[in-house]
Amino acid sequence: MRGIRGISQLSRRLYAAQAARKVDFAAAGEPLKFVPQEVQVTKLPSGLVIASLENYSPASRIGVLVRAGSRYETTDNLGVTHLLRLAASLTTKGASAFRICRGVEAVGGSLSVSSSRETMSYTVDCLRDHIDTVMEYLINVTTAPEFRAWEVSDLTGRVNLDKKLAKQTPQIGVIEDLHAAAYKNALSNSLYCPDFKIGQITTEQMHTFVQNNFTSARMALVGLGVDHDMLKQVGEQFLNIRSGAGTVGSKALYRGGEVRHQTGAGLVHALVAIEGASATSAEATAFSVLQHVLGAGPRVKRGSSSTSTLTQAISKVTALPFDASAFNANYTDSGLFGLYTICQANAVNDVIKAAVGQVNAIAQGNLAAADLSKAKNQLTADYLMSIESSEGLMDVIGTHVLSEGTYHTPEAVTQKINAVSSADVVNVAKKFMSGKKTMASSGNLVNTPFVDEI
Repeated sequence: MRGIRGISQLSRRLYAAQAARKVDFAAAGEPLKFVPQEVQVTKLPSGLVIASLENYSPASRIGVLVRAGSRYETTDNLGVTHLLRLAASLTTKGASAFRICRGVEAVGGSLSVSSSRETMSYTVDCLRDHIDTVMEYLINVTTAPEFRAWEVSDLTGRVNLDKKLAKQTPQIGVIEDLHAAAYKNALSNSLYCPDFKIGQITTEQMHTFVQNNFTSARMALVGLGVDHDMLKQVGEQFLNIRSGAGTVGSKALYRGGEVRHQTGAGLVHALVAIEGASATSAEATAFSVLQHVLGAGPRVKRGSSSTSTLTQAISKVTALPFDASAFNANYTDSGLFGLYTICQANAVNDVIKAAVGQVNAIAQGNLAAADLSKAKNQLTADYLMSIESSEGLMDVIGTHVLSEGTYHTPEAVTQKINAVSSADVVNVAKKFMSGKKTMASSGNLVNTPFVDEI
């Protein structure tokens, strides 16, 4: 803790020095001019990647991202990442749970944790003047958890609440079922603790998972509104915790399959997918464009996707209300691309087959230039607007540097989108039609076709 408290002097000293270099003091009476900065990326010998953007904002956002998502769980510790997600506010070796809560709140900051199938993200937000305070707690949470048995035991109620809320949201259930059916391992692991493991995960299992996965080579330290030299020094001093690459996760093995949940709900949620593209593959952008050609959701608040090709195709076979959109998820070594439909039980057969038929039409080359142009515009706008917020920008930078060790500028991303041709979109549509299907469905499934009937 003595070294961690030294962040106070470190951050203020370096920020003052950098400000002196980067501020252009113009003539007397004129306002100060700040030199625009670019995202800076440094990879330390330990493998830790540090990325920052100095935007001179009065508020700062700093995150530690770790390749330690649910895909790295084993059969023995299934659900451990769910518990880790909830345990971020517990006592560490350097600070009690009360001290963490009081210390973050006292400076108007916030500490949050999120996880996906591939990463865990620990993030703090604060005023720039209080970076040193919140960084102390961020480092404690990520490098020195204690996992006291009685505190971990108290998390059982929160785990049950999370599970209850997830079960009340059909979209979450269908997407979880899709991954369970699509993969033999790794990506089949749920984001939520299985029922049979609730209350059964031990503190030793949590410590072992952290020891095996929270290594420097699997981490990225990302900051917005913070000086890069300061962030680099913090990383060198406090995040070079464990060397090595940690546990090597198994490669995701796609198999295809089906999960059906018969319920008394009046609506049917159905998701039909194939193995799509990994995040870094050449086809990833083409699948994203196809998603927007088909329809990625309403573009008008409380409106419908009436102009999407999926909606237009389904409207020809049913007058009943429905919702349809394309689903696209990309991971480091695999991906899922599919069609998500919500409709009444007596219309589900027609709705699903009409949606698949629309993809088949594109696979046959029936893609209007106007639809392709609109999809590219929507995808570009979605991307650019997502990085307007600090949360979205942090996510993009962190994802890039953690998986590839570099950052792709908005110009490079938009150029890649614009380079997608009609032939590229047609080819990935053909891949959907010929690929092995996976299906997850929930609701009154009496009229819902099975995956081998689609």
